[in-house]
Amino acid sequence: MNNTLKKLIPYTFVGVISGATTFGAIHYFSDNNSDSEFSYFAPKNNDAKYASFNMTGVGDDFVKASKMTVPAVVSIKNYSNRTSQRSEQDLFDQFFGNPFGGQPKQQQAPKDMPSGMGSGVIISPDGYIISNNHVIAGASKLEVVLSNKKSYVANLVGTDPTTDIALLKIEEKGLPYLNFANSDNVEVGQWVLAVGNPMGLNSTVTAGIVSAKGRSIDLLSQQSRTPIESFIQTDAAINPGNSGGALVNPNGELIGINSAISSKTGYYEGYGFAVPSNLARKVVEDIKKFGLVQRGFLGVKSLDLSDTRQVSIYNQQNKTNIKSGDGVYLIEVVDKGGAEAAGLRPGDIITKVDETLVSNYYDLSFAVGSKRPGDKVAVTYLRNGRTNTVNVTLRDEKGGTSFRSKADLTVTEKIGADFEPLSERFKTDYGLNSGVIAKNVVAGSEMSKIGVVDNYIVIEVNGKPVNSQKDVEKILQGYNGNVQVKYVDEYGRITTRGFKMP
Repeated sequence: MNNTLKKLIPYTFVGVISGATTFGAIHYFSDNNSDSEFSYFAPKNNDAKYASFNMTGVGDDFVKASKMTVPAVVSIKNYSNRTSQRSEQDLFDQFFGNPFGGQPKQQQAPKDMPSGMGSGVIISPDGYIISNNHVIAGASKLEVVLSNKKSYVANLVGTDPTTDIALLKIEEKGLPYLNFANSDNVEVGQWVLAVGNPMGLNSTVTAGIVSAKGRSIDLLSQQSRTPIESFIQTDAAINPGNSGGALVNPNGELIGINSAISSKTGYYEGYGFAVPSNLARKVVEDIKKFGLVQRGFLGVKSLDLSDTRQVSIYNQQNKTNIKSGDGVYLIEVVDKGGAEAAGLRPGDIITKVDETLVSNYYDLSFAVGSKRPGDKVAVTYLRNGRTNTVNVTLRDEKGGTSFRSKADLTVTEKIGADFEPLSERFKTDYGLNSGVIAKNVVAGSEMSKIGVVDNYIVIEVNGKPVNSQKDVEKILQGYNGNVQVKYVDEYGRITTRGFKMP
């Protein structure tokens, strides 16, 4: 899809229910001409057949798949006590505008009413449930309702904004669950079912086909600096409330987690997107085993050659004449990274990783981001018009090749935000004696849960003024108790909230 067309088609998550549905009907009118000179009794044509398709066998498969899938798909209710909760409705406003004008109202949902709703899939009999990160973001409480209406309070085991995957756990045994299928074997054109809870309609099953694979829609960059998008596209009907639900094959095997739609209205228009099961499974396995996702990095800064606008801007800013096309151009090779160690240099154009063709940034991020630190990948690249292949050992963001646990995380990684210092001029103008600007706040993180978003100003941590990220790290390094954060929001209101140090 070219970039001009891409801008015309908004994409949005489908986790939160809002709005209404309009139903239409199509009427067929025929006009038989009784005065026709042709005989109604024309010779029989044995080659003529009705243009219908016998759905008997497929229908049986759909029934079987539905019976297997529906009991394993749950409804998830997100309860938040934040007055400035950035729910999915805010994303709808971002894409489609606020019809009433002005700033959206900052309303707090009643305590007994969820601020958002989505779906989830039970993946083990002991209560592990996979869903989307945007479904659970900002929750102070998560309620899971099974298809039999039984309700549980769920614990959030872990989340990964980079892939929009979250893992929850309820305390129960003997639950129905779905098995992961190999999403690499999914074929364009094959039948699929989407199962979830759209528009508050529990346990809804819709059918369609796989429309495309490896689709990137530039949506996850809203919640991650290093998004990984390689969606399965389907025309099975997906609507708000379907996020986190199951995309299954006719055998009832999980091939994807429904996450987003492409729509000008916010409702189904024929384009749905699901995280492939192989990627989702890798994420939840990491979360269960290590408490966080183990993700490999090449160690490069790159330019997506398929993005003609991005290439044009880069050329203007750097007085270069790089041609747009397929592949990823290396702007910088990070010191002590895997790419540098393997001999990759700025100016190289990556065209393939292992067996994955790299046409754009998202192809590269998927091929590399679905691996772990220490894994080796074969990178094919162009240099001076010649094709070369080299083996690269992937590393984590800190340059290591070993797995990390939560205990190995830095303070800012644990609480889910970076911090930049405030200028002295800003402090003077707004009467502040201290403060740092919150940046890269991770959805679902501790900072996010207490209401902090990007560009909020944190002025104190545990009653102590902070003026740099080092100040925050010094206060919380090795700390295990309750954390008190005083911050200023976009309206100038000062709020003090807390969390327990993870």
